Amino acid sequence: MVSGLAERLNVAAAFVDRHVAEGRGGRTAFRHAGRTLTYAGLAEQAGRAGAALAALGVEAGDRVLLVLDDVPAFAVAFWGAARLGAVAVPLNPLMSDEEYAFVLDDSRAAVVVAEPAVAARLAALRPARAWPRAIVAAGGPAAGALDLGELLAKASAPPPTAPTRPEDVVYWGYTSGSTGPPKAAVHTHAHFTAAADHVGVGVFGLGPDDLVFSASKMYFAFGLGNTLYFPARVGAAAVLAEGRIAPERAFAIIAAERPTAFFAVATLYARMLEVPDAARRFDLSSLRLCVSSGEALPAAVFDGWKARFGLELTDVVGSTEALHDFIANRPGAARRGSAGQLVPGFEARLVDDAGQPVADGAVGHLLIKGPTVAEGYWNRPDRTRSTMAGGWLRTGDMFRRDSDGHFYFAGRADDMLKVGGRWVSPAEVEARLGEHPAVLEAGVVGATGADGLMTPRAFVVLRSGVAGSPALAAELAAFARAGLAAYKAPRRIDFVADLPRTATGKVQRFRLRAP
Repeated sequence: MVSGLAERLNVAAAFVDRHVAEGRGGRTAFRHAGRTLTYAGLAEQAGRAGAALAALGVEAGDRVLLVLDDVPAFAVAFWGAARLGAVAVPLNPLMSDEEYAFVLDDSRAAVVVAEPAVAARLAALRPARAWPRAIVAAGGPAAGALDLGELLAKASAPPPTAPTRPEDVVYWGYTSGSTGPPKAAVHTHAHFTAAADHVGVGVFGLGPDDLVFSASKMYFAFGLGNTLYFPARVGAAAVLAEGRIAPERAFAIIAAERPTAFFAVATLYARMLEVPDAARRFDLSSLRLCVSSGEALPAAVFDGWKARFGLELTDVVGSTEALHDFIANRPGAARRGSAGQLVPGFEARLVDDAGQPVADGAVGHLLIKGPTVAEGYWNRPDRTRSTMAGGWLRTGDMFRRDSDGHFYFAGRADDMLKVGGRWVSPAEVEARLGEHPAVLEAGVVGATGADGLMTPRAFVVLRSGVAGSPALAAELAAFARAGLAAYKAPRRIDFVADLPRTATGKVQRFRLRAP
C-alpha cells in the first residue's frame, strides 16, 4: 500500500505506465472476447489515444465523454485522457437523447468517444450546440463521427504525460437524476490512488495474481474501480464482458474465465440463486472473493449463496460522491445482515434530524469523511453546500451502528416510514420477507389508509414456480409479524413480476408509491 503521494501524480503513469517501466509489461491487463491485452499493449494504445485526443484539441482540464460498454476502448480512452491531464466522464450507453443533450451542455465536453450507435445519435445533437468539437466512434463507423481505430493508427508519438498534481481533477461521475437533473461528482488523481489502496488492496486484498470480473459496468463508479483501476494498481487483470450480465451468463463467464474476484449487486446474486442446478452446472471454484454492493444484501441471499456454493458474500457500501466504498465487511469475516465496518481512513457520524449524534443502536443520517470524498459537484454550488458541507458527505442513507462498529442499513432518508409515531426501516421489512422460501425479493413503501394513517405496504416478487394468492399474502403477513414488531409488518401485500430499479440496481420506491 502506498503511504504517501508525490508532488506530481498522474494516474495513467501510476496505474499503467509504471508496470511497463518496472518490467511487467507482458502481464495481462484485460481479457475480452477471447483476446488478451497486456499492460505494454494498453500503455501503447493509451499513448496513441492521448496523441489522437491532443490532435483533436483536447487540453488539460477538458472533458472527454466516454459512452462505452466494458470494452478495451474504454480503458484506452480513459487512460489516454488522463495522460493529457484531461477529465474522463463515463456515461451509460443506454441513456436517452434528452439525457445526453443535458450532459453535453452541462459538461461542455471537448470530445466524445462512443459506441457507433450512440455516436450517430450524438452527432445529430451536435449542430444545436457549440460543443463537443469532435465525436469519435469506437468499434465501427458512425454517421457524423470520426473512427477511433483510424485515429489510433494515424496517431503521432505519444505526448509527454501531463505533470498533474494529486489534487487535479481526472474523473467526473454523474449521479442518478431521480431527484433532479444528473450532477457530476468531481474526483482527483489522489482519490484514485486512495480508493485503490484503501479498498482494492486494504479491504479486498487484491494482488497481482487476481483476475477480476465485475457485472457492474465501468461507466458506474463501482464498476470503474472494480475493473479499471483496482486491478491496475497492483498489476492484476480484469475480464471485460459487453452487454447485459444475466444470471446464467454471469455463471458461464465465471466458469469459462476463472476469475478470483466477482463483483455484483445483491439483486444479481439473488437471481443467480434462482438458476436451476447451478452448483452442478457451473464451476465456481476459482472464486476467493464475492462482493455485493449497490443495495442492502438480504440475509436470505447471504445464507443461500453460502449454502449453495460455499462462498461468503462480502457486503459493502459506497457512493459516486465517495468514488467507491467507505463501509465494508472484511473478506472471511463478513457479518450476516451488516454492511460492515468503516474502511480505514474514513470517519462516520450518525445524526438525527437536528444534526445531533445518535446513540449506538439508534437510526441516524450517515455522514462520511475520507480521502476519496468529492469536494463538490460540477456547477452545482447549492447541492455542494447541502451535501458536502464542512468536508462531511451527507449520504442520504439511514444506518444504525452497534457497539462493535458494524453498520446496518435502514433505508434512504426519504424512504423511511413513520408508523404510529415510530420509524420503520423498509430494508428491515424487506429482509424479513426475503427469508420466506416463496419470496425472491420485496420492496416496501408507505401507504395511507382510509383513516389517513401511514402503514407499510409490500410489493413481492415470488420465486419461480410459486403463484401469488390471497392465502399466500396472508401467510407472508403473518410471517412478517412473527419476526418483526407488529407495527412494522405490512398491512397489504401485492405480487409483482419485478421491482422497478435504477440503472445501478437500486429499487425505485417512488415508483412503487405512485398510484
